[in-house]
Amino acid sequence: MSRDVPPQEQNRKWFRSHLLNRELELQELYDLPQEDLDLLMAETAEIRSDPENRSRSHGRWCTAGYVLELAKILDARRAREESF
Repeated sequence: MSRDVPPQEQNRKWFRSHLLNRELELQELYDLPQEDLDLLMAETAEIRSDPENRSRSHGRWCTAGYVLELAKILDARRAREESF
């Protein structure tokens, strides 16, 4: 596990990704290859964009939002690091 993972994200919180065909814990996002992070962002954005998902599975909708925002942060951080 990457040493950059904040303590609050070391709590067990997982998301089942159909595109990656596995369950992911939040701290795993820090070490995902960029291609997998891209797929995860696409999948969670799709979940968050469909209002029916919120009423059908509020917990999954909320978790998808958290995963999406963390993935965006990590993606931006990687892009900054590559530009240096």
